[in-house]
Amino acid sequence: MTESVFWDPLLIQRYNRPGPRYTSYPTAVEFQSVDSDAMEQQAYAQRDPEKPLSLYLHIPFCRHVCYYCGCNKIVTKDTSRAAPYLDYLKDEIRRKRALLQPAADGQLAAVEQMHLGGGTPTFLSDDELVDLVTFLKQQFRFSTADNADFSIEVDPRELRPTTLTLLRELGFNRISYGVQDLEPEVQEAVNRVQSEEMIRQVMNEARELGFHSINIDLIYGLPHQTLESFARTIETIIDISPDRLSVFNYAHLPERFKPQRRINAEDLPPAEEKLAILGHCITRLSEAGYHYVGMDHFAKPDDELAIAQASGTLHRNFQGYTTHGSCDLLGFGVSSISQIGDYYLQNQVKLEHYENCLNQQQLPLNKVCEVSADDHIRRRVITELLCHLHINFDALDQEFGINSRDYLAADIDRLTPMHQDALVDISSAGIHITERGRLLVRNACMAFDTYLQRHEQQRFSRAI
Repeated sequence: MTESVFWDPLLIQRYNRPGPRYTSYPTAVEFQSVDSDAMEQQAYAQRDPEKPLSLYLHIPFCRHVCYYCGCNKIVTKDTSRAAPYLDYLKDEIRRKRALLQPAADGQLAAVEQMHLGGGTPTFLSDDELVDLVTFLKQQFRFSTADNADFSIEVDPRELRPTTLTLLRELGFNRISYGVQDLEPEVQEAVNRVQSEEMIRQVMNEARELGFHSINIDLIYGLPHQTLESFARTIETIIDISPDRLSVFNYAHLPERFKPQRRINAEDLPPAEEKLAILGHCITRLSEAGYHYVGMDHFAKPDDELAIAQASGTLHRNFQGYTTHGSCDLLGFGVSSISQIGDYYLQNQVKLEHYENCLNQQQLPLNKVCEVSADDHIRRRVITELLCHLHINFDALDQEFGINSRDYLAADIDRLTPMHQDALVDISSAGIHITERGRLLVRNACMAFDTYLQRHEQQRFSRAI
């Protein structure tokens, strides 16, 4: 693949239908509610103790509501709410830590990756951050390898003068800033006002402190955005020069996300303008030297994401694209999701339910999904397409003991329109996403999703 991305608005419009983002397969809509933690206990009992660990901690609190946001959050300025939540979080961590079996060397498998998300993790005070990370280091063995990945999401408006320095001292080496848009009119319309000067300041400070990789999140399709206005934002972001960029599509779903009701639908850019915004963004970032990883993600060629994709080791999970696909993912906190062996396990989504489970000496499990043999095959296909843009039939045959050409015949037939439009190449060796098809790889994945036809497509955002 070249670094340029093929752009055909008419073709994209034709394929721009709703579908999953495939941070898991089966996707979260397939998870089933349970009334006990028995399956989570079973997942830990069956876990391969040699597999390294990835930790995700969900801190749900935000001081301000961003109107576009669909995350699981609690908006409050009462910082005293953090302390009791952290007590419950530690209780959950202790319980899950006790279920982990040691590896052959007698030690727990190392934590190769950790991510704090939310909400706004820096809602926690500096002392609370120190206390939480100190506790985690008492419970787990953290890898000291150069490629260990310890990251945190940061709202630039909520940083105290000491926070970035503290995070670096605690071992965080990757950071992600929520920016979304730099135009004042857009910021005011979504209730997230932060100046360009502020963004530059926190970026410069993170660089000086030696964070290995700095990400910026942007959103296209917000109220009052135009091709011209977002072009100005992109030029500024290119000048600021983050290592990674996530450029997300805003899905206006006020019936599902209450804060979005404060956004006037008439202020949103029309579909043609929104598509033009994305097209310019992709073209301009490619010109500026960013590698298009896929699914709205860009990285500099020397960033670990781009390197992992080039070497065939890129993976995808609930944290998006990742370089640590060999890990079992342990989720802690309200609404967090674990992926352990053949199991997906989601915590209680409401805080009171999360607390009630722990008060009753149970893990705060809400929903589960046990991956079937068929799911494993299709997950491999979808992951390979999303991460590496191809699947090899012989490799599938060897890994799963099947004749993949026959096994996937009906799914391959569903790719016929994409093949006719030169978006995919289908041969006796495998399936390959072409230059023309890179932006529509999500559509190719849908062909292999046996669950998708059972659901209304309105449950998912559009592919572009």
